[in-house]
Amino acid sequence: MPEDTQATMRAMTYETYGGTEVLSETRQPVPKVGPGEVLVRVRCASVNPVDWKIMAGGLDALMDVVHPVVPGWDVAGTVERVGIDTPEFSVGDEVIAYARKDYVHGGTFAEYVTVPVRALAPKPLSLSWKQAAGLPLAGLTAYQLLTRLGTGEGDTVLVHGAAGGVGSLGVQIARALGARVIGTASPRNHDRLRSLGCEPVAYGDGLTERVRALAPEGVSVVADFVGGVLDVTLAVLAEGGRHASIADHTVLGAGGQWMWVRPAGVDLMALGALADAGQLTVTVAETFPLADLAAAFALSQAGHTAGKIVIEV
Repeated sequence: MPEDTQATMRAMTYETYGGTEVLSETRQPVPKVGPGEVLVRVRCASVNPVDWKIMAGGLDALMDVVHPVVPGWDVAGTVERVGIDTPEFSVGDEVIAYARKDYVHGGTFAEYVTVPVRALAPKPLSLSWKQAAGLPLAGLTAYQLLTRLGTGEGDTVLVHGAAGGVGSLGVQIARALGARVIGTASPRNHDRLRSLGCEPVAYGDGLTERVRALAPEGVSVVADFVGGVLDVTLAVLAEGGRHASIADHTVLGAGGQWMWVRPAGVDLMALGALADAGQLTVTVAETFPLADLAAAFALSQAGHTAGKIVIEV
């Protein structure tokens, strides 16, 4: 790529909050590469529900937004340029990142994105570009929740929403940490969960009894990736058990932790090691070209995909 400061790139952007109709393909300046950052040429980026929730204004009270916004926080690509003081990475390195910044503006649904080195990790060798792009946000969410709860050998973990993008990775991570895993999901996803080493149970009426039938003494860890299930969590949690949610702040009043994922290259490296050891894989449900991001968002909003939705750039 030329060093010309006026160089531009293709990017999907929006100028105002709204639905998928506010998205359009535009030309944007290639981002400047600050100290401690690298410029990544995007190979693939993946869709997360937070992307279209931000676009709809759902996080306006939480994060500053600078329009035009290039959405997207997950990326897999190659290092195109390095900033000052970035000895960890070199041009040509294959990398992944959860590329969330301190404000919403320059995201990953574009040809290039800048990423602080603290958020970067080498791309796992065992994952394709599409799979690698689907790992960062969902994988880090599950990994950080489970490790913060001290999940390990001897634990029985209940995963709420085990078939979802975060939940299916959470199942694999909990298993890799040495735990027994019970997961809630609709019956059509039970065979897939069994293949991941999970004992599936159907959600809905009678869930507490179904979990108790598998774990009469209760579970020691509950990972809530869906929200609205605190009553079940408390009903099946063993004495001294730990629980956390990414979707329900009311757990704070019930001895639990409310979490939101943090960019962390060191945690991504741990996930990459699990993937390369054969203990973690990423299911890709659908792939779209960059220009079809609106269709990808619409599919994500429908909420019926069993795996990650990936944008190929």
